[in-house]
Amino acid sequence: MDSQEFAEKQLNETIETLCRSKVEEFRLIGYEHVTVSEIWDCVSHKYEKEGYPELHQLVNDILSLKSTQFMNYMTLSAYRGSRF
Repeated sequence: MDSQEFAEKQLNETIETLCRSKVEEFRLIGYEHVTVSEIWDCVSHKYEKEGYPELHQLVNDILSLKSTQFMNYMTLSAYRGSRF
């Protein structure tokens, strides 16, 4: 495994850990069916046009995600037919 693959693997693990933390937070406030991939889809949706930001911005975007933002994203995704 070269250093770039290792760095990418570490980044993916970090993102997954942060998303898992957000899932646990949402479950504490009653959103019991939220998944790690749904959190990541919601956060990464805004990066589709611009590309991925620096790590500190990714961390901030995941940890500062509000349940209302997440539910708005899920609702719009359902209307568009891109989810479910």
